[in-house]
Amino acid sequence: MTIANQFPLLNELDLLAAAREVLTIEAAALTEMTTQLDAQFVLAIRTLLACTGRVVVSGMGKSGHIARKIAATFASTGTPAFFVHPAEASHGDLGMIMPNDVVLALSNSGKSEELLAVLPVVKRFGTQVIAMTSNPNSPLAQLADVHLLVKVSQEACPLNLAPTASTTAAMALGDALAVVLLKVRGFNEADFARSHPGGTLGKKLLTYVHQIMRTGDKVPKIAQHAPLTAALFEMSAKHMGFVAIVDANDVALGVITDGDVRRLFEKNRDVRTLSVNDVMNPKPRAIAPDVLAVSAVDLLQTHKISQLLVLDDAQHLVGALNIHDLFSAQVM
Repeated sequence: MTIANQFPLLNELDLLAAAREVLTIEAAALTEMTTQLDAQFVLAIRTLLACTGRVVVSGMGKSGHIARKIAATFASTGTPAFFVHPAEASHGDLGMIMPNDVVLALSNSGKSEELLAVLPVVKRFGTQVIAMTSNPNSPLAQLADVHLLVKVSQEACPLNLAPTASTTAAMALGDALAVVLLKVRGFNEADFARSHPGGTLGKKLLTYVHQIMRTGDKVPKIAQHAPLTAALFEMSAKHMGFVAIVDANDVALGVITDGDVRRLFEKNRDVRTLSVNDVMNPKPRAIAPDVLAVSAVDLLQTHKISQLLVLDDAQHLVGALNIHDLFSAQVM
């Protein structure tokens, strides 16, 4: 039996149509969620803002997977949070939950036995509980201090059984909670970078020009009035694709790039008769050492260049950057 005979839907158009149907149903579920937001969402936000401990997120099965993601999103956006497995909670992990914490419990049916076994104990601590369920009359919803409705008209599963649209909606509602909290707290890029120091985002937001620029003898530079041939030797020796022209006090006066040199040869100019003053661009692109390196990326991309001088407030040449330095630092 061929695969096509074994799976009658194995037709390219049918496969794409099935996939699009899933996405359409899940998109509709998210749109439906916007109409379900009410005063309980506002109360949930106020409860989370007032929390002096951590947000403990919990759920079983698919809801547990969503709960883990929500906890991670909270933690990375300024709301201290962690995940506790409800089954493990009744075997010792309940000790991780303190009275000043807030528990966010996820259960589509609102009848998760594992959650219902531990939450009454948590409530006796004085810990507040926010529930996310599809049934406001469920035991979990009735037990909670705040109930967030997560109800979808249909699952994307053709059997209407496997949690698909409902888990998408729950995850989106968790994102809504996290992002609203982020906005209210004024959580900014620097805060985000501090919780992501090892990733590319963190490097973009924490790396400054002075940390990655070339300095000292690694910077290609030459004195004004020097012959162009000397500038070419300096450019070749430092491998940055340009040479800076400076005065006796190291104030930057201009720059000559390898592109400038190519254009000279295209015009059949005799470089032996020229000085750097004859060729240099007196308005070089530059950046300060104490700004984020990602700003250098913006300058390079905006002006379609591959190198920058680094100048202090008095226009002294203190360093140099090229596109390879930014790639090496994983800033771009």
